[in-house]
Amino acid sequence: MRKPILAGNWKMYKTGAEAKEFAAELIGYLKERPLQDKVDILVCPPFTTLPAFAEATKGTAVLTGGQNLYPKKEGAFTGEVSPAMLKAEGAAYVIIGHSERRQIIGEQDQLLNEKIKAALEFGLKPILCVGETLEQRKKGETAKLCRSQLDADLAGFGPDICDTLVVAYEPIWAIGTGENAGADDAQETIGVIRQWLKTAYGDEAGEKVRIQYGGSVKPENVKSYLEMPDIDGALIGGASLSAPSFWQMLQAAAEISGV
Repeated sequence: MRKPILAGNWKMYKTGAEAKEFAAELIGYLKERPLQDKVDILVCPPFTTLPAFAEATKGTAVLTGGQNLYPKKEGAFTGEVSPAMLKAEGAAYVIIGHSERRQIIGEQDQLLNEKIKAALEFGLKPILCVGETLEQRKKGETAKLCRSQLDADLAGFGPDICDTLVVAYEPIWAIGTGENAGADDAQETIGVIRQWLKTAYGDEAGEKVRIQYGGSVKPENVKSYLEMPDIDGALIGGASLSAPSFWQMLQAAAEISGV
């Protein structure tokens, strides 16, 4: 049975002081009701806030992740952050290929493939994001698009990647819009992703990979996604900025966790 993983993606929100305040509140909840045996708890703050958050949560069940990385250890890459820097500051995971990076920044699959390699080289667990635009969805291209992204982003990797990889299905049209794919629709696409993993790496390895849903996830709907057989967590944007809101979702995950 796969352990759920809920990841808060703070995007470009919160200062160091605000991150510490959130951390203290979340840790307080966990002291009253430990959930770490039932669900993995991850927060991905902005780079400027990550060290403060990682320090505030050090020694607790709350894990820290980066929102992105550049696939070099160091060098003349102004404005970028390396996997070595993330690891040194306490990150355990890193988001790769978020739809906002693909759509706004223009990141291509070859670069994302290099980023996954760099993350693994430095002991970071990648959360690879895949998903379609509204136009692609209307054309019935969702499954084809997700398979294509997986083909390119995971090219050259063997079954061992399934020990650390997390995949997040995030329909681009649902990111930050208040719209969301229904639980049945999300399960259908995530089932396609699961089958791709099994075909590429074998049934046993493909079953290990945790697949999240992301796209306007909130306390009111998170349980409907987590009850689906192939959905193992959520990548949460705006609803993760409030500690009480994030805590509600963690409790929902713990209640239906099979571990």
